[in-house]
Amino acid sequence: METLDILVDIRKIVRSINLESKRVQKEFGISIPQLLCLGHIERAEGKATTHGELMKLLSLNSSTVTGIINRLEKRECVKRLPKSGDKRITYIGITPKGSEVVMKSPDILHDQLVAKIKGLPPATQQKIKESLTIIVQAMEIEDMEAAPLIALNEPIEPLKPSSEV
Repeated sequence: METLDILVDIRKIVRSINLESKRVQKEFGISIPQLLCLGHIERAEGKATTHGELMKLLSLNSSTVTGIINRLEKRECVKRLPKSGDKRITYIGITPKGSEVVMKSPDILHDQLVAKIKGLPPATQQKIKESLTIIVQAMEIEDMEAAPLIALNEPIEPLKPSSEV
């Protein structure tokens, strides 16, 4: 196996995600992390969540999540709802406009990919995780923040168990 083949495969993944992200931004006027926030709030009990829950969901720092919320609020997709009696906690609620964006948004590959990975044998899942960890460590990007969301226009092909790869 050539190391160049590995790099080409990584580049294909990165490029497809970047292209899809740009397509979603162009067609829907919303970034993928913003879409993930709206989807989470739409599904949350009472259609509201906290800043901390969004930080955990997206694996992003506080200031980045604040920026996402600010942009969504500016577009009138979310609103800040102070908790009565406790000014330290502010809920972020979805507006009717935000709910409409979620309804019209493209299918997110994230959920499809999670289901396909969960359908693989645990040993194969572990191999994937170990391989990706090696790549992340080799690139020295362990501390890089990244939202756990992928979106594509078309459904992905089923993953093959490691014995077939």
